[in-house]
Amino acid sequence: MSLQSEINKYIAVCENLKGLSKLTIKAYKIDLKQYQEYANDLDWLSKECMTTYIDHLYKAYSLKSAKRKIACLKAFYRYLEMEDIIEYNPFHKIKIKYKEPIVLPKTIALNDIKNILVFSYNQKEDSKTVVQRKTRLRDVLILEMLFSTGMRVSEISHLSVNDINLIDGTIRIFGKGSKERMMCITNDSILQLLTEYINTQNKTSSYMFTNRLGNRLSEQSIRNMVNNYACAAGVTQHITPHMFRHTFATALHDEDVDIRYIQQLLGHSSISTTQIYTHISTNKIHKLLEEKHPRNKIIL
Repeated sequence: MSLQSEINKYIAVCENLKGLSKLTIKAYKIDLKQYQEYANDLDWLSKECMTTYIDHLYKAYSLKSAKRKIACLKAFYRYLEMEDIIEYNPFHKIKIKYKEPIVLPKTIALNDIKNILVFSYNQKEDSKTVVQRKTRLRDVLILEMLFSTGMRVSEISHLSVNDINLIDGTIRIFGKGSKERMMCITNDSILQLLTEYINTQNKTSSYMFTNRLGNRLSEQSIRNMVNNYACAAGVTQHITPHMFRHTFATALHDEDVDIRYIQQLLGHSSISTTQIYTHISTNKIHKLLEEKHPRNKIIL
C-alpha cells in the first residue's frame, strides 16, 4: 500500500464528494505532500512516525499552522480507517496537547473606516471617464459590503449577480464548505450603489465584481485595492479585507448583539470560533471606567 496513492485517492474524494472549497483542497494537497515527503522512508502507519512528524511541525511552523496541518492528517487517517484501508489508526493513541495563545482580532478604528469611505466616494465623483467611474463605483461598493456584511474576501470575490436580490435587499452567500447563509443590506445608500452598479454593467460574466478584462476580480486584487484606498485616505495602519470582517463583528458585539446572531452572520460552524469577539473593546472599557470608576467621583 503506497502512501502517495492513498493521498491521491483521498484528495479525489475531497474534490468530488465532500464539496470542499478550492482553497481547502489546495491546502490539503500541500499539507499531505509535506507529510508524504517526510514519511517517505518511514513506516507511515506507525505511531512513532506520526509523533515525530507532529513534533517537527511544532518546531517548524507557528502553532496555528501546525494545528491546521495536524487536523488535515487526522481527517486523512480517519478516512483510511472508515474505508477499512487501514486496521490501526495511529492517532487513537496519540495525545496532542497545545495551548493556543489568545490573539485579539485586529480591527479598524471607525473613524479610519469613515475616512476610507469618504475618500472612495470622492474618487468616484471625480471620475473623468465612464470606465473610470465604473471601476471606482465597483471599489466603493466592495468597501461598503466588506464593512456592512462582514463577508470574507473570497466570498466577495466569488459573489454572483444572481445571489443578490435588490427587491428585498438580501444577499445569498456561499461560505466555507459550501455553507449557505443570507445577509440583509439595510442601508439605503448601499442598495442604491448596488442598483446603479448592476444596471450599468454589460455582464459577460456571472460574477458580481470583475476586472477590466471581464474576469472575476481575484482575492489578491481586492486586498491590493483595499490597501491602496486606505493609504491614499491617510490611514497609517496596514488594512486588509479581513479586518473589515473583524470590525463588523466587534462593532455588533459592542452594541450588545447576541453572540449567536454574530455567529450566524459570519457563517461560523462553531460558536467557539466566534468567541474571539467577546473581548471587551477599548472604547467600551473607557466608557465603563469613566462612568463607574470611583476615582472619577473624588473631587480634589
